Amino acid sequence: MKKKPAPAKPWLQRLRESLPQLGGRDLAGALAGGSSRDDLPVRLSNRTYAGTRNVAVRELGFDQPLLWVVVALLAWGLVMVYSASIALPDNPRFANYAHTHFVLRHGISMVIGVIAAMVAFQFPMRSWEKMAPWLFAAALLLLVLVLIPGIGKGVNGARRWISLGIMNFQPSELGKLAVLLYAASYMVRKMEVKERFFHAVAPMAVAVGVVGMLLLAEPDMGAFMVIVVIAMGILFLGGVNARMFFLIAAVVVGAFALMIMASEWRRDRIFAYLDPWSVEHALGKGYQLSHSLIAFGRGEIFGVGLGGSVEKLHWLPEAHTDFLLAVIGEEFGLVGVVVLIGLFLWLTRRIMHIGRQAIALDQVFAGLVAQGVGLWVGFQSFINIGVNLGALPTKGLTLPLMSYGGSAILLNLVAIAIVLRVDYENRQMMRGGRS
Repeated sequence: MKKKPAPAKPWLQRLRESLPQLGGRDLAGALAGGSSRDDLPVRLSNRTYAGTRNVAVRELGFDQPLLWVVVALLAWGLVMVYSASIALPDNPRFANYAHTHFVLRHGISMVIGVIAAMVAFQFPMRSWEKMAPWLFAAALLLLVLVLIPGIGKGVNGARRWISLGIMNFQPSELGKLAVLLYAASYMVRKMEVKERFFHAVAPMAVAVGVVGMLLLAEPDMGAFMVIVVIAMGILFLGGVNARMFFLIAAVVVGAFALMIMASEWRRDRIFAYLDPWSVEHALGKGYQLSHSLIAFGRGEIFGVGLGGSVEKLHWLPEAHTDFLLAVIGEEFGLVGVVVLIGLFLWLTRRIMHIGRQAIALDQVFAGLVAQGVGLWVGFQSFINIGVNLGALPTKGLTLPLMSYGGSAILLNLVAIAIVLRVDYENRQMMRGGRS
């Protein structure tokens, strides 16, 4: 005798019975007669639903606002390098160059820098810590090689570049990154003796002194100043006794003062900075500064418009390198200069925050490296902006991420990539992973 089939349950009863089992599934999909288990992998009541499809979860692996600010500065710099250099071929000195010569080389340097930055990002911070002494040794070797005639390339009386064909490499830029990494590694190794002056500070002072002598032989006092600030900043942030730090600062300031007093052309620069409009300086050491100030004056509030600068037409020397900000001030006015300063302030502050976060996570080397990059970008942009505005004596330092210069762009991007790597590892640790 056959059993009678169970009567079909009403649809409302079936719905009520299935509700506790739906859990994280899409109720609308169930009501429509479909199943959401193909859309969302879940585990309910110790049962793993088969046939699920993996759904990619969007996670921010690194600081994207930081990346976009860097991209904005690079793009703005590329446009301004083109604007500032487009008239240079009219000068007999650059008569054989095309009007796009400098912007194309700058663009190539940016592409090389982006590739190098992507490679640098792949290395974990423990690998950078191991490589730090070797990078420092390589930087010392290149700083020696650049002084050898036939290897080093001289421009305007300074021997600072090594020709690599597609670009001229400046070892002092590598020196900034190498000293930064070496100082951070050094402080981690010397953490136990950081309160003892000779054990903690003297060896680092000797290393920076050797780099300084090589840089002053080029001469490149600007790069030496940046390296000293980076090294001192990392020593201070690493926990060196405050009294020792201020003693070192006083010695460094005294040393720079003696270098200026002992060099006639450096003294002339200081006097020209104090009064660039005098008859003695207006057509000499103060010529560059006076025309930079004229450019800012012409820009007024909103600028004369992109491409409308007059000072870049052979009046302002090095308009596409050290004095790019003057062209920005003339073409974008006070508004453009304030926006640019704001971007650099935000960038520096964000990098320092990433460094503090790493130290809080007990990643001391990574934190000191990130903060060293913040000091590098912040101090160099401060000096360049101050020089362009006449607030500081003229010094040959480029505007980070913006001014024309292959090796500067390359090493700036590598440094930013290392900071992004620090942030990436911070986020991994905060999610419970390992760096």
